[in-house]
Amino acid sequence: MLVTLNERQRTILDKLSEDGSVSVTALAQVLGLSEVTIRGDLKDLEDKGWITRKWGGAAPVMHRDILERQREHQEQKNLIARAAADLVQDGDVIMIEAGTTTALVARYLLGKRDVHIVTNSTLVFSYARMNPLLQITMTGGEFRRPTESMVGPIALGTIARLNVKLAFVGTDGFTLERGITTHLMEGAEIVKAMKNHAQTTVLVADSSKYGKIGFTAVLPLTAMDLILTDDKLAADVAENLSAGGITIKRIMTKAKDESLSKPG
Repeated sequence: MLVTLNERQRTILDKLSEDGSVSVTALAQVLGLSEVTIRGDLKDLEDKGWITRKWGGAAPVMHRDILERQREHQEQKNLIARAAADLVQDGDVIMIEAGTTTALVARYLLGKRDVHIVTNSTLVFSYARMNPLLQITMTGGEFRRPTESMVGPIALGTIARLNVKLAFVGTDGFTLERGITTHLMEGAEIVKAMKNHAQTTVLVADSSKYGKIGFTAVLPLTAMDLILTDDKLAADVAENLSAGGITIKRIMTKAKDESLSKPG
């Protein structure tokens, strides 16, 4: 099921991103609604994992950067994550790197049995812990609040001791020329380590990431076994990537599926 928020709830999250916390009374005044209606919205947002309610108001459960990224391109991210989860079979051991799209993969594993997730993401953990059929291994490490991630030598050491079938990784930007890039150097090391210890590595990234270049180079796109993105990535761009030896699938938000892949 796609995460859906009404206009009032989006406004509430915007206020939380700006102010850090907000009162029921203030929200009622801003939106021109009763406090009873606002409390209902806050309960719904809490149930969906966006906020935590406190006396007289609410606060975000995550860093404002994460909140902002979660609200962007929601439909595309959910469709990509569901397609990624479809690659997972019962009994698989997988790695999921920190990110707002990668984290959603864990949500769509409902119905899978005996899947073991290794992750450096507290966001992945918050989704996966709700499913009793999933086994979860956290890498440990130093916590980075803006990305809800564990990084550093401890995280890398855990990953280096394990081998998995699939690794799902994200990116801050990708291009054919520069490959996968990110703004966090420690995050780049996590992606490389997961790639080295997975049979298959899948990049999950909505089309808005294409053309963006982060501070740190991670890996060339040819290092990915598959790129899952959405149909807002232009067809000629997908063709150029495919011609460059990159396997890419665009998940359709419309009626018809379309994919491009390298021969063989």
